[in-house]
Amino acid sequence: MMEQTKYLQDAINQAILQAKSDRVEFVCPEHLLVGLMLQEPFKHSLFYESGADEKVFTESLYAYLAHMERVPQGIRYELMLSSQMNRMMSTALEYAIGAETAHLDVPHVVNAMLYLEDSMAHDLIEKTIQCSKGELISSLTDAYEWEADMDEMFESEETGQEPWRQFVTCMNDHLAERNPLIGRQDELERTIQVLCRREKNNPLHVGESGVGKTAIVWGLAALLESRKVPERLRGFHIYELDLGSLIAGAQFRGDFEKRLKAIMEGIQKEGNAIVYIDEIHNLVGAGQSGEGAMDASQMLRPYMEDGNIRFIGSTTYQEMNRYMNKQRGLMRRFQQIDILEPSKEETVKILEGLQKKYEQYHHVEYEEGVMEYAVEMSAKYISDRYLPDKAIDLIDEAGAMAEMKNKRKRTSKPSIIDKKEISDVLTKICKINAEALKSDDNSKLQNLTKRMMKQIYGQDEAIRQVVTSVEMSKAGLLDEDKPLASLLFVGPTGVGKTEVAKVLAKELGIELVRFDMSEYTEKHTVAKLIGSPAGYVGYEDGGLLTDAIRKNPNCVLLLDEIEKAHSDIYNILLQVMDYARLTDNRGNKADFKNVIVIMTSNAGAQFAGQASIGFGKGMSAGEAMLQQVKKTFKPEFINRLSGTVVFNDMDSTMAKLILDKKLNQLKAKLKVKNVQMKLKPRAFDFLLEKGFTRQYGAREMDRIIRKLLSPLLMNEILYGSLKEGGTAIIDLKDNILVLN
Repeated sequence: MMEQTKYLQDAINQAILQAKSDRVEFVCPEHLLVGLMLQEPFKHSLFYESGADEKVFTESLYAYLAHMERVPQGIRYELMLSSQMNRMMSTALEYAIGAETAHLDVPHVVNAMLYLEDSMAHDLIEKTIQCSKGELISSLTDAYEWEADMDEMFESEETGQEPWRQFVTCMNDHLAERNPLIGRQDELERTIQVLCRREKNNPLHVGESGVGKTAIVWGLAALLESRKVPERLRGFHIYELDLGSLIAGAQFRGDFEKRLKAIMEGIQKEGNAIVYIDEIHNLVGAGQSGEGAMDASQMLRPYMEDGNIRFIGSTTYQEMNRYMNKQRGLMRRFQQIDILEPSKEETVKILEGLQKKYEQYHHVEYEEGVMEYAVEMSAKYISDRYLPDKAIDLIDEAGAMAEMKNKRKRTSKPSIIDKKEISDVLTKICKINAEALKSDDNSKLQNLTKRMMKQIYGQDEAIRQVVTSVEMSKAGLLDEDKPLASLLFVGPTGVGKTEVAKVLAKELGIELVRFDMSEYTEKHTVAKLIGSPAGYVGYEDGGLLTDAIRKNPNCVLLLDEIEKAHSDIYNILLQVMDYARLTDNRGNKADFKNVIVIMTSNAGAQFAGQASIGFGKGMSAGEAMLQQVKKTFKPEFINRLSGTVVFNDMDSTMAKLILDKKLNQLKAKLKVKNVQMKLKPRAFDFLLEKGFTRQYGAREMDRIIRKLLSPLLMNEILYGSLKEGGTAIIDLKDNILVLN
């Protein structure tokens, strides 16, 4: 027989007592209901959750019991289970076995009760509940599981540990596990000063994530243990409140309040206590079960006013403004202490103080100068986090990487960590993939211009300007608060503006992030780049541009055909070109410091043909367009560009080189099919004649190759003599390309 839970046994015992008291011959399901009515989980699920009227339910149940046939006084009888009770318990047992549970519990029995025929217990529950049977059983299951967990928790009192202690951590007892506090003397002294006050002796540390708010509290705990504090604070202990565990599972009315009250009374009884609440803004609204109900912050106010328990809170400026400033009564009881990001010099001292700990932990040695390098690089490249946290992460990760390599080599000697290891870690964290930028060897950067000129013809000046911007960045001669470059490419269509951006990204080994600005011609579409305002469709999606840069902080950003975008786009770009920052609709910043911004423009394309007419004679199409560009874009926009690159018109020499390149690309594709292609000179000249136009540039060549040459090869590869490979000789006959 399956074992019954304590709650089911109690309910059955109560049912037997009720039946004996009423002097009835049989224990019925209705008697069991009386036993269940005394249990808090059952009452909560039936009356609070399902909406049943407790008074009506109770009166109906006892009225039914009052009309049951009684055994006269003086007659001895043996109490038995009714046939309905037996049937109900058998069905409940089947449910428990089917659910593969270890014990027969109240929800199994109530579920069986709901399917009894000609039963007052069944009819009474079904008529009064305002939810489905399934919802009621689900609520009962949760309620009894929670009650069992709470019983188990309070049994811990027998082992000598008070229940409230599982929701707090005494920081004084765990100092050996933590890093020592280095620096921050002013903030620490201010915290001690507030704690020594007679009233409002609760410090509130406010600062960005990672600046060391929690570290200051650990530093205070260390001072308390070493008794290097004023007499008033000697013997104090700091208890960190685990708000997550406190809220978890507190799903029934009153559970959260009971827990919090038990913790506060336990700490108060302990005496000489400071309660530390990390992310204290979570107190606002915590445990609130309905409108008008008290939340955790309101429940703690009496203890704050009493003054026997001191509180230290920590939060960020954003969360404080969003949640805590609404609770003026709570904020009045705290003294705000600003925890600012430490300077680079202060962070170096912090890292040097932690160096020995990390060397022992990872069994490594950090070379001299590595700490300064880690601080410098993290400050430069990790923009969405703060010192000292991001610098500590670098040396910790480098140590972990070296430790893994040591295990593979099976050597007992400590690894030496130099700047290269820090750079490798930084590459992974920040996605700085540009080999030319991250390597100490500048050879790849030195021949970047030549490599690009081999792939793009006739635009040498454009390539030089782009590469110069990259070189200036590597040399550290650019303003750190601006993108690597902000370039505007001007020229007629098909001369290689977009191609330069593609080749640059490929040669640097970084992503090309492209936006077609013709998609942002309407005013409302511009909002998609940084995210829609609150209350508008798409607010949850974030910004397309800001998200793309956060994913690829080191990239070539190509804004194609910028003149087609709505004028509001220029206001966004002014911020990018000035400060290399862009804030999305949620206040999150995207960093453009390691981005090469390239904008292409065909503005004034209609004037390009007038370049050699009248007063414009001798002027290139690009230069004619540049004059129109200056009229199209605002002066403040043009003034913030690091360069405006005018692309040369297409000429016959350039056209030959481009045709060669396009044909070589086609040959590479044919090689996969084991096909070689050879063009006779007259066939080459024919393609050049048809494909070279000043108006459409290189794009016309692509069209001519796809239209006149590719179909010939396609038919032979699919259906003809080149199925198994071979050599295709392209010739010209009667002004038509033919394949031999």
